[in-house]
Amino acid sequence: MGPAGGWLRWLEGTAVAVAMRESAWLYPTVETLHILAFIVLVGAAAMFDLRLLGLSRRVAVTGMAGHVLPWARAGLLVAAPTGVLMFMSDATATAANPAFRLKLVLIGVALLNVAVFHRWTFKSVRAWDRDVEVPIAAKLAGGLSLALWATVVACGRLIAYV
Repeated sequence: MGPAGGWLRWLEGTAVAVAMRESAWLYPTVETLHILAFIVLVGAAAMFDLRLLGLSRRVAVTGMAGHVLPWARAGLLVAAPTGVLMFMSDATATAANPAFRLKLVLIGVALLNVAVFHRWTFKSVRAWDRDVEVPIAAKLAGGLSLALWATVVACGRLIAYV
């Protein structure tokens, strides 16, 4: 189990983790919130990514960003703590689950993709905001984002079966 094993067992013994395991409704409620939050996060990100890939050219990229990206952030702000709560309920087994580990890595890569896109590519958005070809860097970021978030969702579903 390694040095993290003691910490994981401690986490599983916390009052919150015990409540997550023993309550008939708490885990299913938190899981439902987690899934709904991911729907909001991935749905909003997908809308923006599809715009980056060239769909709906008449819609300004900045307008799309202003409308859907706050929803993506809100989804992330709910998905993260609900995910932590679910993890706490069975931390030792979940931490060893390859689908869970891959999910975390892919979330990290997806968030890095977002950060790189907004730090560099999005700065020139006024030049390609509407009715023009989106630069290849933006298309790559959008395509990568779609692939990453779809794989994160698949990994989330696989956690129960791996």
